Amino acid sequence: MSNPTLFSPITIRNTTVRNRLWVAPMCQYSVEKRDGVPTDWHFTHLGSFATGGVGLILTEATGVNSVGRISAYDLGLYTDEQQAAFARITAFLHEHGVVAGIQLAHAGRKASTNRPWSGKHGTVPESEGGWRAVGPSAVAFPGYDVPEELTVDAIAGIVDDFRAAGRRAVDAGFDILEVHAAHGYLIHQFLSPLSNTRTDAYGGSLENRARLLLEVVTALRNEVGEDVPILVRLSGTDWVESGGWDVEQTAIVTAWAAAAGADFFDISSGGNFSGVTIPLGPGYQVGLATHVRDEAEVAVSAVGLITTAAQADTIVTSGQADVVMMARQFLRNPHFALDAAAELGVTLDYLPKQYERAF
Repeated sequence: MSNPTLFSPITIRNTTVRNRLWVAPMCQYSVEKRDGVPTDWHFTHLGSFATGGVGLILTEATGVNSVGRISAYDLGLYTDEQQAAFARITAFLHEHGVVAGIQLAHAGRKASTNRPWSGKHGTVPESEGGWRAVGPSAVAFPGYDVPEELTVDAIAGIVDDFRAAGRRAVDAGFDILEVHAAHGYLIHQFLSPLSNTRTDAYGGSLENRARLLLEVVTALRNEVGEDVPILVRLSGTDWVESGGWDVEQTAIVTAWAAAAGADFFDISSGGNFSGVTIPLGPGYQVGLATHVRDEAEVAVSAVGLITTAAQADTIVTSGQADVVMMARQFLRNPHFALDAAAELGVTLDYLPKQYERAF
């Protein structure tokens, strides 16, 4: 295969990414000082992918304010110290030809949680360093504390926090911003009628439930100008039998977000409810991405149990998605992109000189 689509460049606004094999955001829960500042772990974790031939690397979900972090051990981007530490990382990614992206997030009712390996589940109480989570409504995620319902003024404050984090991100050297509107975190909570029971301008109709997302996209576009690409990660479905968020609503809101200034859509699924049945299997979310791509006429990425070079290239070549994102496969092999290129018969001009003996 002389020129597989997987290794062809793609341009979003004025940013060209050298291939279609991207690193999805992966929470590390590794800020031991609990101050949101990236550490040597994050530098090494993200840097290992940069030397492995990928096109774009997205950081883990990064809180736009302190209470928006999933756990106290997560990254944030609301202080000068955090911004300076991120600048060190983006400089290294750029040195190796990688486009640097950051996922800006607010966890909403799923904030103030324990680390996955802590042996504990649910909300960390304030007495143990946690905080009161907030959400669109006083409806708890199963097994978590009931969140405080956000006031309209507080919602406006969160929109401004996304705007300010976007400015910090660009100043820290990030090329692309991604709004996290998936996996049951705050913006997804607003989108789903099962977690959003409001009766004001942010609840009820689809237009109202999408209002927060559209305000965030608009605020970011106004802040960072016309050159910076804005991605949005969406869950294509809640995987509930009825009454929840689904792929049809996703496609409609995607088109609205594109009109508001978003450029590219990262389609995942689930995360807003526990105990649901998810049809896990190779590429199980690709169909969601394809539906959104076709219905909203936007560029999308596919993610979820994509593990081989041939599978990834087929998804892109066949037009099911424009880009493939991987997470756990890169944890298993940070240099998967280099291996994929060799398997597909591609000679990369960005293979690190230090690794040429291996290929």
